[in-house]
Amino acid sequence: MKNKLFAILLAVAALFSNQAKADLAIDVSGAMRDPMPIAIPEIIHDGFFIGQQGNKILEVVGADLERSGLFTVVDEDSYIQEFDSMSQEPNFTDWKAIKAQALIQSEIVQVDENTLKVSFRLWDVFAENQIAGQSYTTTKDNWRRIAHVIADAIYERLTGEKGYFDTRIVYVSESGPATRRVKRLAIMDQDGENHKFLTNGADMALTPRFSPNLQKITYMSYAGRIPRVYILDIETGQQMVLGNFPGMTFAPRFSPDSSKVLLSYASNGKTNIYEMDLKTRKSKRLTYGNAIDTSPSYSPDGSQIVFNSDRAGNQQLYVMDADGSNVHRISYGTGRYATPVWSPRGDYIAFTKMANGQFYIGVMYPDGSGERLLASGYLVEGPTWSPNGRVLMYFRQDAPSGRSSAPVKLYSIDLTGYNERQIITPADASDPAWSPLLP
Repeated sequence: MKNKLFAILLAVAALFSNQAKADLAIDVSGAMRDPMPIAIPEIIHDGFFIGQQGNKILEVVGADLERSGLFTVVDEDSYIQEFDSMSQEPNFTDWKAIKAQALIQSEIVQVDENTLKVSFRLWDVFAENQIAGQSYTTTKDNWRRIAHVIADAIYERLTGEKGYFDTRIVYVSESGPATRRVKRLAIMDQDGENHKFLTNGADMALTPRFSPNLQKITYMSYAGRIPRVYILDIETGQQMVLGNFPGMTFAPRFSPDSSKVLLSYASNGKTNIYEMDLKTRKSKRLTYGNAIDTSPSYSPDGSQIVFNSDRAGNQQLYVMDADGSNVHRISYGTGRYATPVWSPRGDYIAFTKMANGQFYIGVMYPDGSGERLLASGYLVEGPTWSPNGRVLMYFRQDAPSGRSSAPVKLYSIDLTGYNERQIITPADASDPAWSPLLP
């Protein structure tokens, strides 16, 4: 799987290194504005079939950028200039005439029977200079991966933020009637492609979470009719129970260095948070008392943990040091708070909120200030962060219609609260978890 799904780049090199710095950029931290018009003309190629392959790559690049809500691809029917080679510079008057602000010039070359070389140049149309350019050599079956890498490079140059397109999503695929729901793990690229089931549905699986090193997933399964936390090796398909707890364990999450896992252990009517060292298999109890403490999530540097607890009478958010000390409450708004998850940037904590008969997806600063609600509905739950901390994914279900339950679907939304979009999956979907950028 490492050679296939993680798709190693054989070569990455800067293209046309005499790039001039320009001021063309998108401010992603402010309120919603009109998306930047970007032109993506046909890829330069020397054969029909290789040209088809190249234009499929450009379609994915354009779809990635448009899905971010920050870009719009200018209609290709309006393009005036065509490119014959990568050394040919744009006629900027032609691109200004159709109001393109950025331009992607690209080329695909077949190196041998199984190898492609894909190059691109990114131009600032109004400043009339090149602001990025790279060349990638890879295998033919890796073409979608190359498209996501190119989209990430363009996104980063024009926003100043790391991209998030070369990533994957693990989630719970749901099927069957409400009384006999089948829930199994599935994995896919962030755009819904390369879909694959990881478990067969014989045992219910919930709350999957990626390890930062991408090789493993931790999740809760009802295998053997006892809810327990498991670790699944994505490459080998092997799984194992985490720990030797006699009762129910759930809500697992890896530490930033993948060496430990947090989980909740329910026993005698109370639930506490434990940390398990994956090398020594020794567990350490972090919370004490008669409350339900669950849904722990590390800060990016591993020094703190956010979790939800009903120790104050209803579900609220708390932060503690990684050793379980210095516990303090951070949520004080109306309603109940759950499923907190720390942003990869460390600047926000996302959460699910329940208030006034509605569910909400929101964010707040780690000290509890600056609460903002981004999405709402009959049921919206389970936020997960993109690796650049700019986008959230979660699942949504509308109110039932008569006796029929509404479908459960994945959605994403920008940190500013704009650009809510459905993520297409083969069946109902819940509990998403976003991977880091692929290596």
